[in-house]
Amino acid sequence: MAKQNRQTISYLSNRFEEVGLNPNKRHGQNFLIDLNLIQLLARSAKLTPNDVVLEIGTGMGSLTGLLADQAAQVITVEIDQYLHQMAREELEEYDNIEMLKQDCLKNKNNFAPEVIDAVKRHLAIDENRTFKLAANLPYNVATPIIANLLRCEVVPASMTVTIQKELADRIVAAPGSKDYGALSIWMQSMCDCEIVRIMSPKVFWPRPKVESAIIHIEHRPERRAALPDVDFFYAFVRAMFFHRRKFMRSVAISAFKRQLEKSHVDEVLQSMALGPDARTEQLTLDQLRELCEHFRQKVIEVTGVERPVMENQSD
Repeated sequence: MAKQNRQTISYLSNRFEEVGLNPNKRHGQNFLIDLNLIQLLARSAKLTPNDVVLEIGTGMGSLTGLLADQAAQVITVEIDQYLHQMAREELEEYDNIEMLKQDCLKNKNNFAPEVIDAVKRHLAIDENRTFKLAANLPYNVATPIIANLLRCEVVPASMTVTIQKELADRIVAAPGSKDYGALSIWMQSMCDCEIVRIMSPKVFWPRPKVESAIIHIEHRPERRAALPDVDFFYAFVRAMFFHRRKFMRSVAISAFKRQLEKSHVDEVLQSMALGPDARTEQLTLDQLRELCEHFRQKVIEVTGVERPVMENQSD
């Protein structure tokens, strides 16, 4: 058995003890120690020899090696210098793995340019190459990674990752449910999202306090093409769920306060037969897409700006 496929708790703890280290909680280090689940994650990514795969969180390289066995190229990113070095030793036999030692994110809303540049460089080698994400994501960066990759200049054809079950539930949530929100709308507006497997804390070392899930996300370019302005839609859904318990009218008035009068907001809501007691969480994906476009057109009409920009609001 190759070294990178021996990610058991005894193997990991021994390797960490050899170098006098403990897993770094600040970096969200929880290693998947069930070999069957590591293989399931790799299989669920549906890789081909034409794929360029981005892995965030190299860890000890257990998943990295499986990905490299199937893909044209793996770009793996690790923020921890000690793990980076240990994984380099584990993966030295591979010539199709590029290892980056850095944070994958420049900030909360943007990827580090070095990561995206590496993906673009390997994609450019062959026009038939396809970009995919496959990773056991650190919990503390899972949401910005998944959400922001859909806004990058290179969008992955699929994302297959382990994340907190709570986050997976939000991604696949249906209208009206407690988990339905901006992330649900953003992901489902452009992707098919499916939970592959729920995982107990005991399959990780150290054990997290919550359940996890493998989720597979397939990008649907035709849905993306149906959005007239992707960036406006992204800001719109975040703004409309910013105060999810409030009535939609008051949320919209606040969101567009620098661009529209209250009467303009009322016109938009009335055009979709949305009454004063309507709430954003009750609307379907299609309704929210339509509502967003009504507001975008109203802003263009009132301000004369052809590409209106909404102010960013935090989740």
